[in-house]
Amino acid sequence: MSEDFPEMPDFDPKLTRKAVRRGLLRTTSSVLAVLLALALVAVAGPIVLQTRDGREQRMVDVLGTAFKVYNPAYRVVTNDCCEVTPLSTSFTVTAEPLRPVGAISPVSTYTISQSLFGRVGHLPLGRNANTRLSQSLYDVGTDLARKEDVRKVLDRLPGDLRALAVVEFSAPLKPEELQSWLGSGGRCAQSVVYERRPGALPITWGAITWDRGTFTEDKEGCGVGLSNFRSWVARLDEDDDPNLRRFDLTFDRLRKASISGLAYAYVDETSRVESLRKLIDDPHVRTIRLADVTFDLDHPS
Repeated sequence: MSEDFPEMPDFDPKLTRKAVRRGLLRTTSSVLAVLLALALVAVAGPIVLQTRDGREQRMVDVLGTAFKVYNPAYRVVTNDCCEVTPLSTSFTVTAEPLRPVGAISPVSTYTISQSLFGRVGHLPLGRNANTRLSQSLYDVGTDLARKEDVRKVLDRLPGDLRALAVVEFSAPLKPEELQSWLGSGGRCAQSVVYERRPGALPITWGAITWDRGTFTEDKEGCGVGLSNFRSWVARLDEDDDPNLRRFDLTFDRLRKASISGLAYAYVDETSRVESLRKLIDDPHVRTIRLADVTFDLDHPS
């Protein structure tokens, strides 16, 4: 029994070429769509990972503040966060060397970046920023700058000069002792040294080192901010330690210094030389390390 089959159409080369082209176009479109989707995932995925759960703000809190502690001889301001790429997140800071109040310093801009895996990149300044103030902080706890030598230097300088100095205590002061001593003399501590570390930069904290904390200017003399320091350290954990070490810090050192709150010295940006002549004779003062002096052109005596 035979079956009837429809007749095969005549071979048409034009129709065949059109069918092949349609097939290639569909296949190419599908492949391109898949590649585009993969590219979007490759780009957007890491960006989402780096920005979720407030990671950008925590990065600024931790790294931006650590950079300030890493550079106590500079006035550092963190700028708006952040520039995010698939491989890193970064923000910029401006920094100017500290000088006596009224003096002008050059301002520079630097970038701090963190990789996709949460590790901080190359850091500017720090150990390489060998300013007179940083050297004075290196010398805290050493036998350099004896009182009698400092007196001779101060006596040779005009009394109305504004000074930048590190005032080191004979013995570290507890938080309440520091408050009392500052208040009794009407003194101002722009930042306080909470560690004795001869030959290296000690942990130094100022009133606005962390600008998201709680300020207690009325309690701590010009807002030296121990409570602010403690609030910042409370946000850290041991997972931050690898990054903190890039800033010449460790989690354990920061925690120890914040808990004890012992003040070994402080940075004074506002006093005149004539005031330092009196201060050098205070029994609480071990020595004064003079970093810079300048005429106060805005407020001449």
